[in-house]
Amino acid sequence: MKFVLAPDSFKESMSAAEAAAALERGIRSVFPTAECVRVPMADGGEGTVEAMVTARGGELVVAAVRDARGRPVRASYGYVAAEELAIIEVAAAAGIHLVAAADRDPRTASTFGVGQLITDALDRGARRFVVGLGGSMTNDGGAGMLHALGARLYDSDGHDLADGGAALARLSTIDLEGFDPRARSAAFEIASDVANPLLGPGGATTVFGPQKGADPQAVQELEEALTVFARVLAADSGRSVADLPGAGAAGGLGAAFLACFDARMRRGVEVVMEAALLEQRLSGADFVFTGEGSIDGQTLQGKTPLGVAEAAARGGVPVIAFAGRVGPGAEVLYDQGFTALVPIVHELSDLPHALADGPANLERAAATVCRILALGLSAGAARGAQAGWATGA
Repeated sequence: MKFVLAPDSFKESMSAAEAAAALERGIRSVFPTAECVRVPMADGGEGTVEAMVTARGGELVVAAVRDARGRPVRASYGYVAAEELAIIEVAAAAGIHLVAAADRDPRTASTFGVGQLITDALDRGARRFVVGLGGSMTNDGGAGMLHALGARLYDSDGHDLADGGAALARLSTIDLEGFDPRARSAAFEIASDVANPLLGPGGATTVFGPQKGADPQAVQELEEALTVFARVLAADSGRSVADLPGAGAAGGLGAAFLACFDARMRRGVEVVMEAALLEQRLSGADFVFTGEGSIDGQTLQGKTPLGVAEAAARGGVPVIAFAGRVGPGAEVLYDQGFTALVPIVHELSDLPHALADGPANLERAAATVCRILALGLSAGAARGAQAGWATGA
């Protein structure tokens, strides 16, 4: 039997690679000789670099940059020298996980460190980029990133703006004359699992601002500031991008990429699946195991398990998804090609213990599913034998 193991990370519990290893252990406890093909997945957020570096045979590079609060931090990204390809997760430099909850202020948080990562990769020789937009702490429309790459942002008096989204309320001009020409000529694939525009009820600030610590007053302040930014960005870049799907990803970072780079916005899971050659690896598979920390109705919004299920459906391969939590609305996924949705927690537990026990729970759940599959195979063989006896074969 051939199993393709294509999970995303189970946040705060295990990486995608660790999840794939746990699934394999569970499978081999029942089918010791099974062929298990590990293909760790991601959707543009956490795990994107790891999945793509593994798939492309690249290396991890560490650079000294600023985090969202301007503090020094060492951030890693992937580099594939043979392809002049850099793989960057925005969260490595500007991630919310780098800032303690008490210190989070999206009004002053900056994407400057993301621009520093791009510069480091350009210095290394990168001419192609994949940038995952998940997990950011920022809401500055990518202004900090543009600044790090040589753009100047001025107020009406010709003074440089301070970092952060709130300062954009005073923005008058974005001077792109000093913008790094290497960044302009490089090709960028922007991997994102959200399609929000920059502004409005479904935009960057309204939807994601509260998750980053913005209270109602800060949400209003940042929305007004990004409205100014959108107008000036359109005038000075020559591209109006605020209403485009994905412009609001990572606190509006998507808008800066779409306006100032040769950039194409794509579903993150599609980018990773393509890089990992998932569809080719599905050839001859009997089952696909996927999963992530939580599966519910929101999985339909481009999350990893859905992308994997769509790819498997094209090859006619059954898909079983595992999750720490199978939540409301998950039943709609049965209409999208999923064969089964399997919660991995087997007993009552508080969250810290459930996260710590994640790998063991996932291994146990995979083994249980395989025992059911083995029972089905045995029953099928018995029925076949009985049919043979009945016909005298």
